[in-house]
Amino acid sequence: MRVVISAGGTGGHIYPALAIINKIKEKEPNSEFLYIGTHNRMEKDIIPKQGIPFKSIEMYGFNKKNLFKNFKTIGCVLKSFKTCKKYIKEFDPDVVIGVGGYVTVPVIVSAKKLGYKTFLHEQNSLPGKSNRFLSKYSDMIGVSFASSLKLLPKDKAVLTGNPCSEDALSKKAILKSELGLSARKKLVLIVMGSLGASMVNDYLVDKLSKLEGKPYEVLFITGKSSYEKVISNKFPSNVKVLPFYEGLTSVMKKTDLMISRAGASTLSEIISLKTPSILIPSPYVANNHQYLNALDLIKEDAAYMIEEKDLDGDILFDKVDELINDDKVLNKMKENLGKLAVADSASIIYDNLKSLIK
Repeated sequence: MRVVISAGGTGGHIYPALAIINKIKEKEPNSEFLYIGTHNRMEKDIIPKQGIPFKSIEMYGFNKKNLFKNFKTIGCVLKSFKTCKKYIKEFDPDVVIGVGGYVTVPVIVSAKKLGYKTFLHEQNSLPGKSNRFLSKYSDMIGVSFASSLKLLPKDKAVLTGNPCSEDALSKKAILKSELGLSARKKLVLIVMGSLGASMVNDYLVDKLSKLEGKPYEVLFITGKSSYEKVISNKFPSNVKVLPFYEGLTSVMKKTDLMISRAGASTLSEIISLKTPSILIPSPYVANNHQYLNALDLIKEDAAYMIEEKDLDGDILFDKVDELINDDKVLNKMKENLGKLAVADSASIIYDNLKSLIK
C-alpha cells in the first residue's frame, strides 16, 4: 500500500497517525509512506526519527489577536495547495489520510481534487474545525467516540476507535520495582500531560505533601516544564515524582487509579486498558473538547470528573481515598470502560482503508 498521511501540531494527532502507519506496516511490510506536516511543529522532529519520509509545508493557524498576521497565513495556505499537489502527484498514493491539525486541510483538499481516495480520523468527541470542513472532501471518516457519528455525514462516518488504544494493549506491563514502588500497595498515577499543567501542579504539590501514612503509593509525572519547580518541594516516602515516562501505558497496566487530563489519546488508553480514573479536563483547549471527551465516559459511569475550577480544599484526594479503598466501585468502572472499548481500532482502520481502495 502506498500512503500519504498528514497530522500535525500535537501528539494527540501525531501518535494516532503513527499507530495507523505501524498497523499498515504490520499487515503489508512492503508499504511505502509519505508524511506531510508543518515545518515548525512537533512532527518535523518525531517523524524523521521513525524513518518515515517527511515533507513539510509552511502553515500557521489563524491569529485572533493580531489580524495583520493572517495575511501571511493566507499566503502560506494558498502556496501550500500547490506544494501538496506536487508532493501527492509525485508519490502517487493509493490513499491519502488526514489525522488532524490544520496542516491536513491542503493535503486532503488537494488529494480529493486530484482524484485520490481520502480518509480522515477524528480523535475527539467533538470534531475539530479542520475535520468538519474536510468532511465534504473525504471518502470516509473514522471516529473515536460513538457520539461523534451524529455530528458527521452518516454515509461517511464509521466508529473505529482511536488507534492508540491497540498500541496500548500491545505494551508489556512494568515491574513496579523498576520505579522503586511496592508490589503490595495500590498505585495512584497522576499525569498532567507532557508539558504539565502549572495550576493543577501547584494544587497537587500542596496536597501530596500531606499523604504520609496513606496505604497507597502515588507516582506523580509532572511534565518536563514543571519538574524542577515541583521537585524542590519535600514529599512523603509514598510519593514518587518524575518529569516524564516514555511508554506510559506500561505503567497504566499496574495502576489502580489514574488522575489525568482528558485528551483523546489518553482517554483511548484509559478505555482500552480499563484504568479507573479521575479526569481533570484542560479548560484551555479549543471548543472545550477535553470536557466533552470526558463526558462520554462520565455518562457511562466509566470515570469521575472534577473540573479545574472546582479544585479546592481536599476535594481531589477525598475522592481518591473514597475510590482507592472501594474495589466494588473500581471494578464497576472497569466493567463500564470495557463496554466503551474498541480494542482493535488500528486493525479496523486498516480494514476500512483496504475497502476504500478497492
